Amino acid sequence: MNQPAETQPQVSLAQSSPTVGTFRERGGALEWSGRQETVRIEPWGPDAVRVRARLGGPVLEGLPGALLDEAPAAPSTVKIEDGRGQLTVGALTVEVNAEGLVRFLRTEDSAELLAEDRAHFWWPGSRLYTAVGNGHHRLEQRFAAYDDEKLYGLGQHQHGRLDQKGLVLDLVQRNAEVGIPVLTSSRGYTLLWNNPAIGRVELAHNGTRWVADSARQIDYWITAGDPAAAQRRYSAVTGRTPMLPEWAAGFWQCKLRYRTQDELMAVAREYKRRGLPISAIVCDFFHWTHLGEWKFDPKEWPDPAAMVRELEELGIKLVVSVWPSVSPLSENHPVMEQRGYFIGTQYGPMAHADWPDKEVASTVQVAFYDATNPDAREFVWSKVKENYLDPYGITAFWLDACEPELKPGFQENLRYWAGPGLEVGNIYPAENARTFYEGLVATGEEEVVSLNRSAWAGSQRYGAALWSGDIGTDFPTLRRQIAAGLNTALSGIPWWNTDIGGFHGGDPDDPAYREVMVRWFQFGALSPLMRLHGFRDPGMPLGPEMTGGPNEVWSYGEEALAVLEKYLRLRERLKPYVLRVMREAHEEGLPVMRPLFLEFPDDQATWSVDDSYLFGPDLLVAPVLTAGATARTAYLPAGAAWTDAWTGETYEGGRSVTVDAPLDRIPLFLRDGARLPVAE
Repeated sequence: MNQPAETQPQVSLAQSSPTVGTFRERGGALEWSGRQETVRIEPWGPDAVRVRARLGGPVLEGLPGALLDEAPAAPSTVKIEDGRGQLTVGALTVEVNAEGLVRFLRTEDSAELLAEDRAHFWWPGSRLYTAVGNGHHRLEQRFAAYDDEKLYGLGQHQHGRLDQKGLVLDLVQRNAEVGIPVLTSSRGYTLLWNNPAIGRVELAHNGTRWVADSARQIDYWITAGDPAAAQRRYSAVTGRTPMLPEWAAGFWQCKLRYRTQDELMAVAREYKRRGLPISAIVCDFFHWTHLGEWKFDPKEWPDPAAMVRELEELGIKLVVSVWPSVSPLSENHPVMEQRGYFIGTQYGPMAHADWPDKEVASTVQVAFYDATNPDAREFVWSKVKENYLDPYGITAFWLDACEPELKPGFQENLRYWAGPGLEVGNIYPAENARTFYEGLVATGEEEVVSLNRSAWAGSQRYGAALWSGDIGTDFPTLRRQIAAGLNTALSGIPWWNTDIGGFHGGDPDDPAYREVMVRWFQFGALSPLMRLHGFRDPGMPLGPEMTGGPNEVWSYGEEALAVLEKYLRLRERLKPYVLRVMREAHEEGLPVMRPLFLEFPDDQATWSVDDSYLFGPDLLVAPVLTAGATARTAYLPAGAAWTDAWTGETYEGGRSVTVDAPLDRIPLFLRDGARLPVAE
């Protein structure tokens, strides 16, 4: 049904071209059209809608994005009258006026959650399309700003801010900076910018603006509800994480790097000799013959079958590093180039970074396989299967450098199977995780975990864990990881961790660094995944022979070892609880590491707490984040009673408390009498 909005043409003559558009209902969706622009708003799951807008024709289907192909069913109503359109889906109502301006309201009381906002009374409006050629535009979507609003999510960043109001963030993938365009607001909505284009989001006090540098249409999804409800809705439309395997809930040992089979096995055996808990050990980069051959170098790893067999007998899972880059020395490079399996370039050869490789004195120009190409994904998986899974039963992979790590990082020079680099570049890490997820599932494997240095919206459905990249090794860096992990959790990625102790350096013999390691290890034991890694001093130059200093729990002296062992054993005792919370992530989409306001949204004080968090629903964690501290002040949310897990003392919520925090203690509080085996 078409209905012009001419009955209420409330437009301002100050505008350059006042437009009264036309409304129609089409297949349960509300559409507005005017001056060659189409805006389509349709139900997309309970309490949620998807909004698409395009200049020059109807909205396009099938563009790359994060949403699953089919939306969960949800009853809705469309009403067109008095020159306005309205669509209601449960708790969310959308209003569109005659000029095509969109407002999102809470259905129960018509309170405004979010509204489009003009940039200027004359030009432009709330949506701007600037042509960049061939049907692509630089897209801008503007919304109003609200003085009392707090904003969370947007992936993983190292700025240290939990509330990101006032920031400008690039929507791009870089080592330790992961752009996931999902925003949760204290006003009661969560919005997904469903567009993998390179761009930015500006969270200014005079407006919010989403920008895609080059794309074909605006596309976003929005839901109404508190943060926990929004996480359930968001995960339902982008896909929920699989169930975490039991082994992955334990302790992962890693360093840069074990150079040989003998080195790795010596560490695994020593953990068992000492009776220390360990669930996984990682075989890092340069274990290969050439980069992009995805197989063990027999000179350094002479008998992988025996290695895997002994590790299994010890109860240790082997995780193997697989990079998406391919050296020109690799046996796979010629066929991959001929078949078009590499990311292409608009200008110049298909070479995306310089990197060391074996049997060459200098760096070589490597290419990255195109993970957006299903044939390229199938080819890479076939090699991984042939060289790791089939002969040795290896099913766990570390997907490093998967931003991809371009040097220099000019996405505008890239041409993917899915589209130009500026339009689709951010989707790469999710598609790379998809390679391994779909490959493993096709073989009948039920447990899928990959460790990724980057991610995008929807990565979680491919069993992708994210870690916070190559970061520093001091207390300020540790402090920033709290906000990074919590914003990652609100971006739909429940499996997250850091390099315990940080990555770049750290002297195991330095007492100051040993304190950093102890406090970080305590935080790591109460993180979704617990993994020790780093490039410890003394380091070596980047290359096939490199390794760092020792990075096992006994590397930091007897005093530190006693504390680290205590938290290894705490993690083991908590594994049943960890797996219970992981099941909530799998079945409901709730994160493991939770900001306090996720469980206590009515306590306004919780919306500003950025130095502690909930580990699942029942355990409040307050890491020690400064050198020399022996006490810690933590806020306990109102609406619950909190028991110090070490002393048994109980406090009523709604206030801050200061508790002892000697070097061997991270403050932990149990909610409402929860019984968890924290104290031995």
